[in-house]
Amino acid sequence: MAQYRHSLSDEEWALLMPLLPPRETNGRPYGDHRAMLDAMFYRLCTGTPWRDLPCRFGPWQSVYWRWRQWSKCGLWDRVLQTLQGWLEACGAIDWTLMCIDGTNVRAHRAAAGAKDTTACGEPADHALGRSRGGWGTKVHLVTDGAGLALVAALTPGQAGEAPQATALLERIRVCRPTGTVRQRPERLAGDKAYSHRHIRTWLRRRHVRAVIPERRDQLARRRGRPLHFDAAQYRRRNVVERCVGRFKEYRAVATRFDKLAVQFLATIKLAMIRQHLKAFPDTA
Repeated sequence: MAQYRHSLSDEEWALLMPLLPPRETNGRPYGDHRAMLDAMFYRLCTGTPWRDLPCRFGPWQSVYWRWRQWSKCGLWDRVLQTLQGWLEACGAIDWTLMCIDGTNVRAHRAAAGAKDTTACGEPADHALGRSRGGWGTKVHLVTDGAGLALVAALTPGQAGEAPQATALLERIRVCRPTGTVRQRPERLAGDKAYSHRHIRTWLRRRHVRAVIPERRDQLARRRGRPLHFDAAQYRRRNVVERCVGRFKEYRAVATRFDKLAVQFLATIKLAMIRQHLKAFPDTA
């Protein structure tokens, strides 16, 4: 197969191929999975509308239908879970520190005007709102100590970061080779937006050390011994910001074109899958 700049390498395809559904359903064969994935990654990187996909990928309707079906059935979540399990078996996930952060993504005018589809898990506000950054969506990410994104969530642009922290951390579930599931890192690093009592209490009960600086108003009201703050570990927090920067190199992530939040979240997960594939030693 001809290789293009955004296409899967043979090593990446060898990892993904066993995780995809069979190519035949109800007696009618699917189109080539690899060509469909290459088209999805092309759209992820370039931000081109589905209708404007190059002819080498075949009919754009087939690519879009496959994208919709795989997003609805939860395929991206299963692929991410499997890839994380394989990376854990290779020792490629750094549990000594996890980092959490949120970033605003501007929404294109094409993202507006979606109908009410709350029955399929779509939020009523479509995760769109107005903040100081303009009309858009806030993406919440948790990465390991090496900057590998493990979970993501969406809220409207004006939403705060701290209220989403514990729910996001609860979703970390990495299967280990022994069959057990690991969820808790040794430390969690976040900026001052996450300096809240309920977050610190949640972490303390789960034996996770907080690497979160206190806000100035909290320091002014504090009585007694100050909280322990590991400045050396906090300097490692920049990995989550670098991860956000790499994701925003994908134009379909840097600007939201999807009308539905579930579809934009699927775009984020596709970027995470690409990052996971590149984390394997044989594909780097």
